[in-house]
Amino acid sequence: MSLPRGLGMTAVITVRDGQLPVGADETVAEAGGLALLAGTGTREAAGTLRAARRVWLVESASVAPGRLAAALAPELADVDGVLLPASPDGRDLAPRLAVELGRPLLAGAVRCVPGEAELSRLDGRLSVRVALGGPAVLTLLPGVRGAPEPQGPPEITELPLNTPDIRRDAETLEVLRPEPGTMDLAEAPRILGGGAGLVPAGADGLSTMRLLADVAAALGASAGATRVATDAGWTGHDRQIGTTGVSVDPDLYIAFGISGASQHIGGLGQPRHVVSVNTDPSCPMTDMADLGIVADAPAVLGELARRLGVDRAAEAGAAAKGENHG
Repeated sequence: MSLPRGLGMTAVITVRDGQLPVGADETVAEAGGLALLAGTGTREAAGTLRAARRVWLVESASVAPGRLAAALAPELADVDGVLLPASPDGRDLAPRLAVELGRPLLAGAVRCVPGEAELSRLDGRLSVRVALGGPAVLTLLPGVRGAPEPQGPPEITELPLNTPDIRRDAETLEVLRPEPGTMDLAEAPRILGGGAGLVPAGADGLSTMRLLADVAAALGASAGATRVATDAGWTGHDRQIGTTGVSVDPDLYIAFGISGASQHIGGLGQPRHVVSVNTDPSCPMTDMADLGIVADAPAVLGELARRLGVDRAAEAGAAAKGENHG
């Protein structure tokens, strides 16, 4: 049994112990719902894909990229386009697959359509459109496509794997968990978000957002922000959540002083739990929250910092006296 001939764009996802990498669902959605999962625990991982219509499973005890590329290349020889998430494993596997298939590699794509790919360059400051004159291997940046619409249970087929003997290959010595404060927001399982209502008029926005990041770190979470906060220079644009920023899908999202503009909510995905801290009980963010705390956001953040023993709690004193503008 093998992949059907004449498939269009197909996503190739490396799976470790049943866990999908960051950007997996976005990549599958960009590939039209077609996915090949390779690695360990592929059936378990397939059950967590929301965007898949049809999935092929290749169970392999090893995810060494050279060996995996050599094993998958015969299956992918007739696939028009191979799309991988730009996760660590995806970036390792993609160039090796390109060599095995004899195809060009287009890394850092933000959009893939028949005959054309759009690539991000210069840290997102430049967009380059590239015509696809034939089959290619591409990597898709996570957090750029947005959360896909659920497709229901996919059709699943298991494929046998013939692993060739490769003398030299990359070897994984250890997998380190990323630091919550510096990890990509698209990967973060817990996020504390700050909006305009967290920084009252006249308050120090930079100090307040640093406090938010410190409190987030104390809770093992990452710090994000709305476009208003990043445009004001209170935090970097890599922390911006929304349709023009990073698309996230955390287990927990705590929104401090965020009213819930459509641009922001459009990048939230489907958080499993949402907590809103805002003085407006009727704002969209509080309306969608599992728990709505109707209170002054900077005051709540300052009190939380104090209880957690965060060093910058004193710096929040001035900000905590202001009013939440939502």
